[in-house]
Amino acid sequence: VQLQASGGGLVQAGGSLRLSCLASGRTFSNNGMGWFRQGPGKEREFVAAINWRGGSTLYSDSVKGRFTISRDNAKNTVFLQMNSLNPEDTAAYYCAASIYAYGTSRRSDYRFWGQGTQVTVSS
Repeated sequence: VQLQASGGGLVQAGGSLRLSCLASGRTFSNNGMGWFRQGPGKEREFVAAINWRGGSTLYSDSVKGRFTISRDNAKNTVFLQMNSLNPEDTAAYYCAASIYAYGTSRRSDYRFWGQGTQVTVSS
């Protein structure tokens, strides 16, 4: 079972990136999925989550209105569209699969984790 995150990179403030998380080894179409991030010297924090059907989403206050989480169950892939990026968004971004059908903000609700993709936003 593997979650492969990709799409990170270096971008200027105000720019956009789209992260992808491809699941392999099993399907997660019945699981809620989430994105978390960990900046330098910081704890891993919740960013966004989506339920198994994609009809319900949850965002942290810091990204609400700028980031959009979505999923394509046919492709076993979850996306995170990030707009209006600022230097405070600099972090390694991790996707994760929840033990529940819905997405939550609690790290302990996620059993499978990807390896992370680095996002760096320059000012």
